[in-house]
Amino acid sequence: MSPPLRTVVLLTDFGLSDPYVGLMKGVMLRHHPGLTLLDLSHGVPPQQILTGALLLASSWSWLPDDSVFLCVVDPGVGSARHPVVRRAAGRLFVGPDNGLLSLVDPPVDPPVDPPDLWRRIDLSAIPATGAPRSRTFHGRDLFAPVAARLATGDLCFEQIGPILPDPVRLTLPAPIVTPDGLDGEVLYLDHYGNAILSLPGVGTGAVSVGAVSAVPVCLRYTDVPPGAPLALTGSTGRLELSVRDGSAADRFDLHPGSRVRWRP
Repeated sequence: MSPPLRTVVLLTDFGLSDPYVGLMKGVMLRHHPGLTLLDLSHGVPPQQILTGALLLASSWSWLPDDSVFLCVVDPGVGSARHPVVRRAAGRLFVGPDNGLLSLVDPPVDPPVDPPDLWRRIDLSAIPATGAPRSRTFHGRDLFAPVAARLATGDLCFEQIGPILPDPVRLTLPAPIVTPDGLDGEVLYLDHYGNAILSLPGVGTGAVSVGAVSAVPVCLRYTDVPPGAPLALTGSTGRLELSVRDGSAADRFDLHPGSRVRWRP
């Protein structure tokens, strides 16, 4: 009896106006028509590896336990960067070795899952799809076929290639403790213009940004009137700067790296 098919979860910076996402799905379904494909996001800002890594880190644990994540934010495509597969918490993560997969943090207490492992994809061990591999579209020609074969059981993790002992890892900016609070920065901006901060979630205090020194920390958006700014603990567990029914990014001219300050 064949093993059950795993769900393939896609995360990219491809957007939806070009055919890139559809081509990756088509390659997988052409050879494996029974696969379930789930779109996590294709709205990662172009080439923003850290944003992609943060979205993946805050989302993976909510998806099916045996998912295969197909992750492509790959400004170094065609270079010497390695294509890799990571195994963590029963899931497999396929993508470039540029830090995109490095913030996945499976629970270690208690140590139910085996240790994380990384393997470099051995290109000679992966059958071609019929056409030469493009130097600029590994999502279609390499990562999608590998993810599909892992999802169907045609390929197992141990067959991918050699263990990669030193994968590229991203380091998040840590909050800076000051005598009267915490200093941090904007990590990324979501579709609504909410600014996800490098500060842990809190329920009280105020956030200053630019010339605005007292944006209140609230529990929910409706704690302030429409158009008013607020901060609150978002679904990622981090503090977020928002505007009710508006955009904090536009209101405060925010971008990744903008400095913020929380005071109790």
